[in-house]
Amino acid sequence: MSDSNQNREREEAIRAADCALEHLYAARDALGSAKNWGVFDIVGGGFFSTLIKQSKMSDAERELNAARDALSVFARELADVEGAGGVHIDTDDFASAIDLFWDNPFVDLYVQGRINDARDQVEAAIEQVESVRRMLSR
Repeated sequence: MSDSNQNREREEAIRAADCALEHLYAARDALGSAKNWGVFDIVGGGFFSTLIKQSKMSDAERELNAARDALSVFARELADVEGAGGVHIDTDDFASAIDLFWDNPFVDLYVQGRINDARDQVEAAIEQVESVRRMLSR
């Protein structure tokens, strides 16, 4: 592959990484907000704090879905440059649905754990994409 083609492929991969990072950052922010509302919910926030937490979790889920699509594009673009695989983020929306109907401290703690797990996975994906992006920018 010529240098100009390789540079073009590298730039396409960088743009795809930027798009994925944008969604990952937004998901991280939404999960952080959901986490904060979850803490309030656990200490007795009640029905309205549960609804707000659910809204933040829905925001995070939308961003995670967009990030998943963007990461798929990034993996395809990256394959043209490096032949590397994709990044996988696992989400579980069952916890979100059950929390609204079974609002109690045990379910709230479970959901809080799932929020923390998802946030950890997003952080790991961000680190991975940022690392590859730095490599591509060299």
